[in-house]
Amino acid sequence: MTPELMISRRLFALFLLGCLLFNYPILSLFNLDSFLFGIPLLYLYVFAAWTVLIVMIVFVTRPREKTRSSAGRHRRKSAEF
Repeated sequence: MTPELMISRRLFALFLLGCLLFNYPILSLFNLDSFLFGIPLLYLYVFAAWTVLIVMIVFVTRPREKTRSSAGRHRRKSAEF
């Protein structure tokens, strides 16, 4: 499986997770008349879930340095023989 395909599948899974987190059944769990740190619970949930999704997208899409450096070392070793 190519790295691009893996990233595409992970991004699609995150999209589905976002659809689940921001859909009716889950949102209704947090639609209460309660406050946490002076912020309504629903608003706090929406912004926390949004932040978590953004952080997960950043981790999925950032380049992997270890993979690239180990591939470069493998190429150099094979060139020496």
